[in-house]
Amino acid sequence: MWKSALRLSLLILVIGSVSPVVADEPEKIEPVQLNEAEQAFQDQLNNAVLVGYFSMESSKEGPNRPERYEIRRINKVSDSTWMFQTRVKYGSVDTVVPILVPVKWAEDTPMVSLTDFTIPGLGTFTCRVLFYEDRYAGTWQHGKEGGHMWGNIEKAKSSEPQSKPTRRSKE
Repeated sequence: MWKSALRLSLLILVIGSVSPVVADEPEKIEPVQLNEAEQAFQDQLNNAVLVGYFSMESSKEGPNRPERYEIRRINKVSDSTWMFQTRVKYGSVDTVVPILVPVKWAEDTPMVSLTDFTIPGLGTFTCRVLFYEDRYAGTWQHGKEGGHMWGNIEKAKSSEPQSKPTRRSKE
């Protein structure tokens, strides 16, 4: 069970790139003006899939485990906050979730950066994930467990399913 919880935590760390706030009403958040580097970042991650690996330093099962995270859309909402519309697929849950994410810049390189951030029910996390050209890389920490994450940023294929929240009709 702890592996499932840890995997969900990693999912939140990378695709939400660690979510301090889930946006309640994303359609009401107005995007702000972008400079050239920010526009390139937005273009790169809109309709993108992060395909790569993560490691757990204490793992006896091998250093590299595959990971795949879908980002439907991102847009800047304030000086250092971006909204990531990410697909969360875990067990029977398959939905797109808007998540507000802090992004810092090292010249032309964007980086998600959180230190000792608590996600209720999941624990406390620290991470640094940077995006450059067609790659992402970073480190993560969850309690005593930590590791690395890395891979390629690919455009989602149009044949990939676009998940939508579903409602059951009353019969």
